[in-house]
This record gives sequence, structure tokens and C-alpha cells, in this order.
Amino acid sequence: MSRSSAACVSHFLPSLLLLIAGLAAAYVKDLNVFFTSLFNVLPTLVLLLGGAYCAVYRRQRELFLMLTVYIAYFLLDTQTDYYRDNGVVRPDAAVIFHVCSLLLPLLYSVYAAWEERTHLFQDLVARFAVLLAIGSVALGLEQSYPQALLNWLAEIRWPALHGRWMSLIQLSYPVFFIGFVLLGWQYWRNPRPLHAAQLVGLVGLFWMLPQTFILPFTLNIMCSQVMLMIAAAVAHEAYQMAFRDELTGLPGRRALNERLQRLGRNYVLAMSDVDHFKKFNDTHGHDVGDQVLRLVASKLSKVGGGGRAYRYGGEEFALVFAGKTLDECMPHLDELREAIAVYNIHLRNQENRPQDDQQGRQRRAGTRATSVSVTVSIGVAERMPEQRTAEEVLKAADKALYSAKSAGRNCVVAYGQTRRGAVRTTEIPA
Repeated sequence: MSRSSAACVSHFLPSLLLLIAGLAAAYVKDLNVFFTSLFNVLPTLVLLLGGAYCAVYRRQRELFLMLTVYIAYFLLDTQTDYYRDNGVVRPDAAVIFHVCSLLLPLLYSVYAAWEERTHLFQDLVARFAVLLAIGSVALGLEQSYPQALLNWLAEIRWPALHGRWMSLIQLSYPVFFIGFVLLGWQYWRNPRPLHAAQLVGLVGLFWMLPQTFILPFTLNIMCSQVMLMIAAAVAHEAYQMAFRDELTGLPGRRALNERLQRLGRNYVLAMSDVDHFKKFNDTHGHDVGDQVLRLVASKLSKVGGGGRAYRYGGEEFALVFAGKTLDECMPHLDELREAIAVYNIHLRNQENRPQDDQQGRQRRAGTRATSVSVTVSIGVAERMPEQRTAEEVLKAADKALYSAKSAGRNCVVAYGQTRRGAVRTTEIPA
């Protein structure tokens, strides 16, 4: 599976919805007492709940991301509270704001790109040491040299790159830019909901900082939303691990069991198995076997007739047709069997892989790759009065699958009926 195909909109959708909701809430001018009180405690509440969730599941990277955002919120919130109460900013407000504008994207990007290692305790100590060191240095500088630090932070080092629209110190913009490039590359290299949430969260922080003293509850709302994005990404990945098969991308056995509990009175279930898969796997290796499973899964995911494919286990797949009859599903299943049978898989030498796409095209143009084909056998069963539960229908489809195997493979057999589809025996080349 290529990286571009692994990247999908669903990774970004929850975070984008939270970002849009935060932007909409930040621009609301008149808030009643309830929402005012809620926004005051929301960041702390999100940190406690989300941090506890991350700590229980040992997600240290996400925990320290939340801590980084919350520390910046706490420092800036003391400034905004003073500004709302007195109408003027505190004497150290500029230094605190500039330091947060520089260190927040820096620490956020570092922790977002810092993946967990095997030794969790050492990893925890290292993350805490980085946070403590940077925080201590920033606090010491703020306490000892506020004016000198302010002058150093506010200095315009690159006049040609400075614009009137820039509301932050000039140093923070390259830090944000590096963070966007780093996190964007991280998502491209390894598309995950967490990496998408980190990228969208950095966008939220970039928008939030210039609005801190302009819109009343921008700081509270956006920091809460960014922490919620991280917590939601953890939950999203936990769901994927539990309900989606990592190799094929199809929903897994647990997702199938839940779907079976929600079927109506009329439905059709099918069981599919890759023919001679063990022999194929032993002959060509597990890498090619995985390639075969991904191919079959991609074809099954495109089955017509309203069917939904699931990875049942090993080389077995299940297909669910809700609200359908056997006669409606059989043409789609036979079409699916034929599409897999006529597809040729080109085998490549894993030890001599091309370095890029151009080199791969040149090799494919100059040489003929070894190709093989695979077939599948399919057993299908419809819910009948004598099969009252989905588990019984699934067992009937499994029996029909064994009948398809016995009938010569590469065919579709319905429970209690004769096989459909031409039997085609495929020789597996050595």
C-alpha cells in the first residue's frame, strides 16, 4: 500500500471539525454566564481527562503535547486575566507572550515528532528533562534579563521577510514553518490520525497566538480544542487497532461481529478464501503472500450490490449484504470471483527494488516481470427460517465455502445449491 493511498481525509476530519468549532466559538461576542464559566475551566478539565486517558494507555508523546499546550495556556491566561480586569497589560506581558510564541511551536513540534521508544521509563524521563530544561532557562531569562530578552526577541533580523501582517515576533515564524514541514513530512511518511491531528493542532496554535489579547476567550477555547484533537486522535487510533485490519485496511473480525448484531431480517453472508494460499506463500514468500492478500482485499472492497467486505482471519474474508436476497447477490459475487481470477500479479525481486518511480518504470519497460494469478472460492448463504441468527448463517456460508473447495475451487457455491462459476485450476510456478 503506497503512502499516498494510505493518507485519507478521515484522518483529518475530527481535528478539522474541532478546529472549525473552536474558530466559531472564539468569534461569538456575547456569551452567557454558563459558557463563560465553562471556558474558564475547560482547558484544565480537558487536560485532566485527556491526560489521564493518555497515561493509562502509556501514550507519552500525546501526554507531553497536552502538557506543552496547557503550560502555554496557563502562562498566557494570567496575562489575559490581568488585562480583562485592569484594562492594561502587565509589565512582563510582552516578554511572556514573545517567549510563548517562540517556545510553544518549538516544544510542540519536538514532542510531536518524538516517537515513543521501547524503554518507556527512560523515554518519560527524557521528555520531562527537555521540558524542565527549556522551561527553566526561559524562566531564568525572564526573571533576570527581561528588557534585554525583550529586545533580543523583538529584533527584526530579516527586514526583507517582515510584513505588516506579522503579529508575532519574527523568530516565531520560521519555527512555525519548520514545524509545519516536519509534521507534514511525518504524516506523509507514516499516515496516522495522530500525525494528522498534530498538524491541524499546530494550525490552531498559529491562529490562536495573534488573537490572544483581541478575542476574549480565544486562548481558552483553542488550547482546549488542540488538546481535544490529540485525545480524539488517540481514541481514533485505538478504534482502528481494534476494528480494522492493518495489512489489508479492511474492517476486522471484531467489526464483523458488531455488524452481525445489527443486521435486519433479510441479508446474505458470504465467506471467501484464497485458493492454494499456503502453497503460494511457501513458494514465493510471505512478502508476496501479503501482496496477494492486499490485492484480494482491494477487489473485495469494491464488490457491488451493497456488499461490505471484512477480514475474517488468515486468507479468509467475509462479505455482508444487508437487505439483499441470494439471487440479487450471486451475480456480484461471480463478477468479483472473475475479476480476481483474471488479474495478474507481477512479482518483483525484493532484494533489488528500484530507488524511485522513474527507475522502476525503466526496469518494467526493459524486462518482463514474473506474473502469477490467484483465485478465490466463495461460499454464500441467505438467512432462512431454519437459520435464525447471523452466526448460523455465517456457518452455513462456511459450509458452502468447503463445498466450493471440494468442487474444484475458483467458483461460487450457495448453501444447499450447486456451484456457479467455471472451475479454473491455476498452476503455481516455482
